[in-house]
Amino acid sequence: MAVEGATTLTGMGSSRAADFPDERPNGLGDEQRPLDDELIGLDPDDPETRAFAEHLGRMRQETPAFTVEGYLAGVENFADSANRAGGLRRLSAVVVVLLILLGVAVSVWFGLGEILSTFFE
Repeated sequence: MAVEGATTLTGMGSSRAADFPDERPNGLGDEQRPLDDELIGLDPDDPETRAFAEHLGRMRQETPAFTVEGYLAGVENFADSANRAGGLRRLSAVVVVLLILLGVAVSVWFGLGEILSTFFE
């Protein structure tokens, strides 16, 4: 029976299940774990405590590196941060996005020009 249980854990479990011991299910929601671990003694109903707990959760989140999922998670984190920011930080994020889009547009323009000049030369 021990072999059967081990096969079930390794064969059918998620690939990330045993990678990080902090991610093992303990019956609490994801947002409660940082409150229990690092924020002992603080009021769980305080909005600032909840915001800091969410921040700790984002900092602890592991994304796969050098994969499409990792890059998309990075873009998602950037977009979430830009939406939460205000003032000069939000303006800076908008400028960064506009510069990236300008670079893509210029690259596509020159690429199309090169393709058209090849066919109609």
